[in-house]
Amino acid sequence: MKVIFLGVGEACDERLPNTSVWMRTNVRGKAVSVLLDCGFTVPPVYWRETTDPEDLDALYVSHFHGDHFFGTPLLLLRFWETKRRKPLLVLGQPGIRELIHHAMDLAYPTIGQKLGYPLEFIDTKPGNPVNALGLTWNFAESGHGQRNLSVRIEDGDKTLFYSGDGLPTADTQLLAHGADLIVHESFKLDEPMAGHGTAAQCVEFARRAGVGKLALVHFHRDERKGRIRAIGDFAEAVSDIRVVIPEPGDAMEL
Repeated sequence: MKVIFLGVGEACDERLPNTSVWMRTNVRGKAVSVLLDCGFTVPPVYWRETTDPEDLDALYVSHFHGDHFFGTPLLLLRFWETKRRKPLLVLGQPGIRELIHHAMDLAYPTIGQKLGYPLEFIDTKPGNPVNALGLTWNFAESGHGQRNLSVRIEDGDKTLFYSGDGLPTADTQLLAHGADLIVHESFKLDEPMAGHGTAAQCVEFARRAGVGKLALVHFHRDERKGRIRAIGDFAEAVSDIRVVIPEPGDAMEL
């Protein structure tokens, strides 16, 4: 399993693309490509990695804030322009079908009716595992201002946990247990904030989950600019977990 950090920024970051993770793996000899969240600034970064319209198999939307799904109409538009034919699976909490179709109609009226490839939707709910593309998907609600579902994806060999946005909860703690990598939003280094995690909380979260690799993303833009040295020092001081602060384009092999 390969994890590529297309973006690591928050909604209003002027330098870093919105947080988005591209997971590439193989299941029974077949390549599988999954995009986790697709905010305003994600599609151009994705296209720098691949221009193949058939590459992506699935899009997962953690919640309905714009920096996590507003890039979807542009992504779908280019797939149409470049003659994609393969179905695209879109997973998200109930309402995802209507949300994506409405966003498409607002951004590019009439294009949604002539995409040329099927959009297939799966509603995601905590406690309801999904088996799709040879992967096992499980979900749990985090503590965010807008309902957010963290996701655990297993390919039969490796396991990825992606938080989306929000504070760790007892349910996401169980969901993350034993994963090979936790990718968790961390809005601040150590200052608690409603609806968002801190780096210190995320490290403790990873410890309790028994996970040895933690990637911290979605720092507030001023935090990342003004305290990046302190954030780096904090990460290096953690001796029992490999803590990384990825940059756009960084990749990890699990």
